[in-house]
Amino acid sequence: MLAIRMQRKGRAHYPTYRIVVQESQRHPLSGRVVAEVGNYNPQTKALTLDKELVEKYLSNGAQPSSRVAFILKKNGVKLPKWYKEAPKKQAKAKHADKLRKNQPKEEAPAAEAPAEEAPAEEAKAE
Repeated sequence: MLAIRMQRKGRAHYPTYRIVVQESQRHPLSGRVVAEVGNYNPQTKALTLDKELVEKYLSNGAQPSSRVAFILKKNGVKLPKWYKEAPKKQAKAKHADKLRKNQPKEEAPAAEAPAEEAPAEEAKAE
């Protein structure tokens, strides 16, 4: 089965990606690529894409990765009907009861505190 995925290139701390068609069992860095269909630079958001070639491989059953599918959809490539989007992950706090926003509100004695300190300061001054 073929997969359309991103293959990392570039230098340290400055990645660029090739969008490639590859056997799904192969590691993205193995170098054995069926076709290169585009490039993506995440810093500049620059994208070059051969839409006709991508649509050809999609119609022949190539499975896009979730990130590649997002990029393709954003750039007007029609995804096949059989493609199912990955469910969005919901972050869940491990100890929600310990969060500050879930703690009971304390009555702030802010109005009383300055009034009590003021007579003490006057007594020290005398």
